[in-house]
Amino acid sequence: MNHLERLERLALTDEGKLSLASRRALERGYWKDGRWYVEFRYSDLRGDLAYEEGVSRRDPSAVLKIGDTYYTWYTKSTGKTYGFGTGDPAKKVFPWDKAEIWYATSKDGWYWEEKGRAVGRGPEGSFDDRSVFTPEVMEYDGRYYLVYQTVRAPYTNRVKNQVGMAVAESPDGPWIKVDHPILSPTNDGEWRGEEDNRFMANKRGSFDSHKVHDPTLIHYRGKFYLYYKGERMGERILIGGREIRWGVAVADKPEGPYEKSEYNPITNSGHEVIIWPYKEGICALLLTDGPERNTIQWAPDGINFDIKAYLRGGPVAAGLVRHLANDSTPLDALKWGLTHQYVTYDWQYIRRFQSYKPDNPYAF
Repeated sequence: MNHLERLERLALTDEGKLSLASRRALERGYWKDGRWYVEFRYSDLRGDLAYEEGVSRRDPSAVLKIGDTYYTWYTKSTGKTYGFGTGDPAKKVFPWDKAEIWYATSKDGWYWEEKGRAVGRGPEGSFDDRSVFTPEVMEYDGRYYLVYQTVRAPYTNRVKNQVGMAVAESPDGPWIKVDHPILSPTNDGEWRGEEDNRFMANKRGSFDSHKVHDPTLIHYRGKFYLYYKGERMGERILIGGREIRWGVAVADKPEGPYEKSEYNPITNSGHEVIIWPYKEGICALLLTDGPERNTIQWAPDGINFDIKAYLRGGPVAAGLVRHLANDSTPLDALKWGLTHQYVTYDWQYIRRFQSYKPDNPYAF
């Protein structure tokens, strides 16, 4: 499309008199068509993943289809959430605190049967003794790899989580843990004072100096790319809200060691990490936090992401159906999948999302 056609797309008739908004629209490509644009609908599931009072099921992993059976893994916990400052370090502080990773199967993607625990918390004193949560799964060369967040007790505002891994020969387990974290925060920040306050820091450090969250593992270009969300010590509120960004670490083997990319951070936004392959690159759905939230982006090299569509929102903590991703269209990977829904702060449950392309932009 030439320059005059771009002006026409934006209804700009006098190039010599352009408002700042019009200049921004030209510079940022708002004239591009809607091939990457999509909307979402949500439905309740049947079976064990339907809402259950007193139980939190959240953060569904990608969905793997193995034979004629769908599999997903998720965070499961019970009990009331009390938050910080109770004076009792044993009390649950978040819905994902004191959690374990469970899994369920389905024949049709609608009716799910909970099969049991896949990965539990580690023994006292280990890096994962307090909670294991927010799993993602990768199948590679006949083996299965779960990556997930871990917390060591006590769970405080300033605790620095890590990423763990478990490996199995079957999706039904048994899962054998890697005996060390495969990813940790960058250790270049400095807290201010002794108060348990994550906003007080003498030196904030790197974008991931406090947290490494939402790990997602993918085999890409002959290596293993571990995408993750970083949180910074002394986090601030900026133009897009929370200063949340993604990073990536790369390894030659699934178990690591993983080396963080020198280009980190690789996004300006995004709470959970939702990615899929497309045309030799990587697509990303960035939601919730940051100035580029609610966008679909694409990186031809898995590192340098460019905005392809601005969305009305999307499925939080989405678990994509991995085999749907193909090179026909980037949106095939989003045809359906799993997400979670809050009922109260204590209780969440897993739902199904489906995408659609609105023929009429007003027919929502």
